[in-house]
Amino acid sequence: MSSFNALLLGISDDLTGEQLKKLMFLCRDMVGKREAEKITSGVQLFLCLTERGELKQDKTESLSQLLRQINRDDLADKLDNFHTLDECKNNQPCPTEKAKLDIATDVIAENLGRTWRTLGRKLGLTESKLDSVAGRYPPDLEETARDLLKVWRKSRGAEAHTEDLIKALRACQQNLTADKVEDRIAHVGHEDGREDLTNE
Repeated sequence: MSSFNALLLGISDDLTGEQLKKLMFLCRDMVGKREAEKITSGVQLFLCLTERGELKQDKTESLSQLLRQINRDDLADKLDNFHTLDECKNNQPCPTEKAKLDIATDVIAENLGRTWRTLGRKLGLTESKLDSVAGRYPPDLEETARDLLKVWRKSRGAEAHTEDLIKALRACQQNLTADKVEDRIAHVGHEDGREDLTNE
């Protein structure tokens, strides 16, 4: 059994009968009324979604959103975290670029505000992914921005570059935030040598 299938089995086992009914109600359009009447477990639902192309190892946003809608954020988090770990195993930016992306994420999250969706579009994320991000931290714009950038970095893998973030910010007229990202990265770069010496 693949680790992804094992995860889905675990999610199925954790669902109560009432929660499964709610899931079925929410995704009737995806599985079809006739098929929905035959489904009696989470595993059967996940198989049905897989057969219809709604659920794959690299396409879990819909299921994650459905789980959050029935107040099972814990299961949605398991799904999201598994997907993130799986993507990152062999598909990460180099350590230097990763450090720059971490800095950029902090600066953008602190400064982006309500324009996060515009930035997401400039970065090439689909509306379904943006909707999924919107559903996770609706009142908290900083956490929403962090989640947005996590989703983008996951989608780009080793191809995620800080320069792309800066270009997208400028395309959104977020020039001040772009300048702050560049300044913070430059500042940290100047201090790296001094920090290394003190750590030894």
